[in-house]
Amino acid sequence: MPEGHTIHRLAADHHERFAGGPVRVSSPQGKFSDSAALLDGRTLTGVDAHGKHLFLGFDGHDFDRHSFDGPGWVHIHLGLFGKLGFGTTPAPPPTDTVRLRLVNDAHYADLRGPTTCALITEPEKRAIHDRLGPDPLRTGEDGERAWQRISRSRVTVAALLMDQKVVAGIGNVYRAEVLFRHGIDPYRLGKDLTRQEWDAIWSDLGELMREGVRNNRIDTVRPEHLPEAMGRPPRVDDHGGEVYVYRRARQACHICGTGIRTADLAARNLFWCPVCQKGTSSRAAAASGPSRD
Repeated sequence: MPEGHTIHRLAADHHERFAGGPVRVSSPQGKFSDSAALLDGRTLTGVDAHGKHLFLGFDGHDFDRHSFDGPGWVHIHLGLFGKLGFGTTPAPPPTDTVRLRLVNDAHYADLRGPTTCALITEPEKRAIHDRLGPDPLRTGEDGERAWQRISRSRVTVAALLMDQKVVAGIGNVYRAEVLFRHGIDPYRLGKDLTRQEWDAIWSDLGELMREGVRNNRIDTVRPEHLPEAMGRPPRVDDHGGEVYVYRRARQACHICGTGIRTADLAARNLFWCPVCQKGTSSRAAAASGPSRD
């Protein structure tokens, strides 16, 4: 599933290509046809992203199906299998897997396989924001709401970071990497994290994810640990950039040389170094099952 930096990048890509002008909207697959007909020819007025949720805003009046007078938002959640791709016009004939197609004079965008693609109202959009935790990439968020939940929780820090109601946009990669970068035992309980540690994690997440938006991939390794600095081979992986622990089970830690461990946590694979992330429980440290993300 794409992490939050990808969704913010997609929001920027839509704004650059489509904002401020009329857009042809269609649903070749047919599942979004009624809503596409309401939007077709309207102006894309804005985009928004919160965690793993993308919103495309259209001007509008008398969207009868929703009984409101005002802008409509296309709410998109890619889920595990959703894909969003862009191209230049003329657009090729769409396949029957395209849930949503946007087209203007210069560009087109095709959405395939999302978990969610729905036309919603402004109040419905606000309700989605209200149920999500703070997003490190959204302006004005300081992580305080997340801290209030984490500091009282007996759930592990690793599980809390993956809970979108606590922090929005964090996935398996950023979770594993930020805990390594700060030497945090992933099995430590939220209530045992210090405020100083949380503030450092929150700040680091913002920096890492902003870099992810710029580069359209996740890189978490500090300059002194890059392949050219350490004289090691670069990472070869479909998921992108240089990382410390993610999907590196049983490989040597870049810092201490210890084998990276992996274990199931909240139905996802957790990756960590038992030496650099001191205090890992003996139960967790003993686990090193087959890797899956």
